[in-house]
Amino acid sequence: MKTIGIISDTHGLLREEAVHALKGVDLIIHAGDIGSPVVIEKLEEIAPVKAVRGNCDRGKWAAKLPGTESVRMGNKNIYVLHDLKELDIDPRKEGIDIVISGHSHRAKEESKDGILYINPGSAGPRRFKLPVCLARVTLDGEIVDTSFINLEGAAY
Repeated sequence: MKTIGIISDTHGLLREEAVHALKGVDLIIHAGDIGSPVVIEKLEEIAPVKAVRGNCDRGKWAAKLPGTESVRMGNKNIYVLHDLKELDIDPRKEGIDIVISGHSHRAKEESKDGILYINPGSAGPRRFKLPVCLARVTLDGEIVDTSFINLEGAAY
């Protein structure tokens, strides 16, 4: 069994609640709009990090980040990008099981054509009235269990 912490849209703010919620994961995926290299450094103190560049990530540090990332965890192939609208591959044809994105600040999990799409929501500064949250995904063989953690309250 493996657990992935998924976070996005921190925009330079790594909340203590996020650090606490990510403890014990095997891998952290940051789906962009990181905001500062310090966020990645702090996340790396918790677990290995795979991160992609978001539309707000600029500067030399951000230029080093890929626009997309492929990750294999357990028996699952995971594809990470910031904005799902920019998905330019056919996940099914590429053997992708899970697509992770951010950008919208809206936590969401849905399955389409056998592919699981996960957006952890925004863990950074509050935007509109959307929850401040992240996701934890547990992989156990073929079972994928996603939980969203509201950083201002209980899991939902």
